[in-house]
Amino acid sequence: MDLRGRILTYTKAFSPEGAYAPPDADQRDRLARGIGRLLDQDVREADELLAPIGLRVTRLTDTATGRRYDEVAASGKGASARWGRLYLNADSPVRWSAQVPHPVSDRETESLGLRLLEDNPGGALVLAGAHRRAGDGDRVADVAHREDSAFHLMVVELQKRGVPGIQLHGFAESSAKRYDAILSGGAAQTAPGEASVLADRLEEDGLRVCRGWSAHCPLEGTSNVQGKAAQQHHAVFLHLELAPDGRGEGPDSQEVVNALSGLLTTWTEEGPGN
Repeated sequence: MDLRGRILTYTKAFSPEGAYAPPDADQRDRLARGIGRLLDQDVREADELLAPIGLRVTRLTDTATGRRYDEVAASGKGASARWGRLYLNADSPVRWSAQVPHPVSDRETESLGLRLLEDNPGGALVLAGAHRRAGDGDRVADVAHREDSAFHLMVVELQKRGVPGIQLHGFAESSAKRYDAILSGGAAQTAPGEASVLADRLEEDGLRVCRGWSAHCPLEGTSNVQGKAAQQHHAVFLHLELAPDGRGEGPDSQEVVNALSGLLTTWTEEGPGN
């Protein structure tokens, strides 16, 4: 199985005109319990909980790396196909998560999240299932600001288990011309020591970084609901905005990957909750 092709084929179909409806309250309850059981290593019960709402757990082996992953994805083409996906490294405990709430809309953030999953052990990739402007108005598919999404529930279940996460965003160059990257703790307005280390590493590689915990930055993600949930569950949450040059094939993209991989290595060595 080609993991990269599988994920990018899924996101390639996302469109602002696409359909989207969030799971209802009963579906959200079942989804949260199913993801929780999967994170607690009970794959059979997880699958039994998720099947009635159109999701399933599949064990995959990536042909490029030989690594195994547990995928939570839709079992058909109904509404659940647009709820997103979760990928967990099945060969080691989950030590970190990369979160992609706006795939395609924030161009190449899905590729960056995938690259981090491929390159670093112990990871989880949480991927939204629709363009942020999909659905019927009211930002219904903007999962970074909606608590009723499958994406949010997946992130929260990881946070409950002390798994730190970095959420990946992209901004147009015109939105913050002074910066190449904006790093913050989201709603917390503070950040752990490893955030400063990440910012230092990016700056050493020539990127202009705004640090949300020590400066007034645009796009700090203070209203991000996953960041607010992280505070409630005492989990580490970092919010990273990247200019176009730091994503895809941009001239700063490899430096970004290297710096983020250093962060993920730290989280892997420390373990959840530290």
